[in-house]
Amino acid sequence: ADEGSGSAPGDGSGPPAPERVLFPPTFSVSEIKNKQRRHFMFLRWKQQQRKEKLALKRKRRKEREALGDKAPPKAVPKTIENQRVYDETTVDPNDEEVAFDEATDEFAPYFNRQTVPKILITTSDRPRGRTVRFCEQLATVIPNSHVYYRRGLALKRIIPQCIARDFTDLIVINEDRKIPNGLVLSHLPDGPTAHFRMSSVRLRKEIKRKGKEPTEHVPEVILNNFTTRLGHSIGRMFAALFPHDPQFIGRQVATFHNQRDYIFFRFHRYIFKSEKKVGIQELGPRFTLKLRSLQKGTFDSKFGEYEWIHKRREMDTSRRKFHL
Repeated sequence: ADEGSGSAPGDGSGPPAPERVLFPPTFSVSEIKNKQRRHFMFLRWKQQQRKEKLALKRKRRKEREALGDKAPPKAVPKTIENQRVYDETTVDPNDEEVAFDEATDEFAPYFNRQTVPKILITTSDRPRGRTVRFCEQLATVIPNSHVYYRRGLALKRIIPQCIARDFTDLIVINEDRKIPNGLVLSHLPDGPTAHFRMSSVRLRKEIKRKGKEPTEHVPEVILNNFTTRLGHSIGRMFAALFPHDPQFIGRQVATFHNQRDYIFFRFHRYIFKSEKKVGIQELGPRFTLKLRSLQKGTFDSKFGEYEWIHKRREMDTSRRKFHL
């Protein structure tokens, strides 16, 4: 027979066609020994999963369109955030005790417009170029802030000098292997002091589709999702860095967004496209903070009294338990 002519299976005119091998139901892609074949099969499996998910989504949409107003309400997807374990320190907006504490705490003069924020931004000893540029850009975000590069001067000596020069807050940017990795925020003159782990730092030149340099207008401040007593304290510390009367003509906004105890900082400018449409343009820098400790008073690593310390082995037992 010619090569192009085929023969029916089982007619005895040629070898039978090989049957397709079916994997058993318990077969796993990880059992394939060949790395390239395993990767290929995994990609095919992922592609099939996406097709099935998309087909199910289209089917449900058609069913909802057919039912019209009688369609059942959409199910709320389960996320770690909305499955959060209830925290007994969650603040009620109408709680009189919380209102009294906030009216008499260290930040009350700022919220009563009796104190104008004045910030000193400094670094760890002998910072490298990336940390220096980050401090300079942070100073353009926070109004009335000044950058000081310390060389071997201890923080215990810097703090009295800051108080004598009427600084209200001290920000220290720490680095490791030339990368900013920590932030210490101390409210002067009596504290408190918060220590954060810093990650995902992006300078302005590293942000895609960034806007022009920020102006000197006082920005708006947005604090999202700081719901517990600890979260309120941290949120008030961030708010006290900015003047209480923003200049809306500058269209600039600084956002501290708390999600799963990670604080994401973004700096944007509003872009009014029309009377109804508003866009935002990121100016930078951006970074992420994770609270490590909250200390009473000013910075004191040896004899300081801590209000809260993050203990991983004791506090991170549940993925749905958050503290801010």
